[in-house]
Amino acid sequence: MKKIESHSIIEELLPAELDHIEQALLSRAQTISKNAYAPYSGFHVGAAVLLENGEVIQSSNQENVSFPTGVCAERLALGYAGANYPAHAPVMMAIVAQRGGEEEWAGVSPCGICRQTINEVENRFQKPITLLMLQPNGIVLRTKGISQLLPLKFDDLNS
Repeated sequence: MKKIESHSIIEELLPAELDHIEQALLSRAQTISKNAYAPYSGFHVGAAVLLENGEVIQSSNQENVSFPTGVCAERLALGYAGANYPAHAPVMMAIVAQRGGEEEWAGVSPCGICRQTINEVENRFQKPITLLMLQPNGIVLRTKGISQLLPLKFDDLNS
């Protein structure tokens, strides 16, 4: 038997340790999360994506009673970016979540489908996307690229 070990590098940052671009992106994600349509889960997610040209795309999750046809904030933002700015790579994404009726932000990271979507975008542009994930008490988790959250990525239909 051979053992394969995987290690991830995830930084834990206080709000004051974020640069102004990261703070602004998180703020945009927080603002757009208020537009989430989440009557079933009550989990309001916001995502803001910074493109290499400086454009910021933002989105919130949009649920549907016919599960699983709802769309996550991350996938909606990346899909819009790909359709409207196909030549500009996403360089950073901020993700936030809040449970309906609660003041504090919830811990969040991309779901499995969103992780695979982020992987596809990184493969398309051959560039990692820095992910910022807001946690309770204002702590932010930062990773450089989806491989830190998805070590056994599905990249090739022929392998």
